[in-house]
Amino acid sequence: MPKKTKAIKVTDRRQKKAWLRKSKVSKYKMETKEMNKVILIVCEGQTEKIYFDSFPVVTLTVEAIDLSGQAKQKLVESTRRIVHDSDKDYDEIWCVFDMDIKQGAKELSDYDNAIENARQLAYKVAYSNDAFELWFYLHFHYTDEQHNRTFYYKELGKKWDINYVKQGKRYDFCKSIYERLNKDENASQEKAIARARKLYEAQKDLVYHKQNPITLVYLLIELLNENMRK
Repeated sequence: MPKKTKAIKVTDRRQKKAWLRKSKVSKYKMETKEMNKVILIVCEGQTEKIYFDSFPVVTLTVEAIDLSGQAKQKLVESTRRIVHDSDKDYDEIWCVFDMDIKQGAKELSDYDNAIENARQLAYKVAYSNDAFELWFYLHFHYTDEQHNRTFYYKELGKKWDINYVKQGKRYDFCKSIYERLNKDENASQEKAIARARKLYEAQKDLVYHKQNPITLVYLLIELLNENMRK
């Protein structure tokens, strides 16, 4: 025999008793936090490593390594070994290098082949010609003339009132570059990105070593900026 249900008093309905209220589906959503991406940046110098480490990223883990001036193809091969031996799964792998001071046929070939080999391995390459310091210079001025690194060293030395050749590569000075550029009212990272992009678009169809001046560092900077503290 079916169980009798309890009669609900009219007064209970009017007073909206708690036990009569229908339970509602919670509107709160479970918050899921996306795991931070991990990127590997393999550089050929201290300046680059320290500069990239200076970005206050919060949604990205940056592992920057300084390989201290290795030849370009050797740097790519070293990157491959680092990735192979690591227990981390890198979301992006970057190789950062510039043209050698000596620009004979051997150096030009090494530069071109390193870029091609890195891309075949699905690595991203932030290459510069003639020097990484072109990226710093573009914060102040645009140039499409083929200067060598002595020009950038001299111009940056004037901006920062130092002998860049003697002091610009020191650890303590390298630590200050990111803040120097950010605080200098005459420097603009936004303009540097636009200028670097303009240089690339005008030369992207040329053989790598003939792209000069060029710096693809801006692509890596855009990635870091997207993951910075707001």
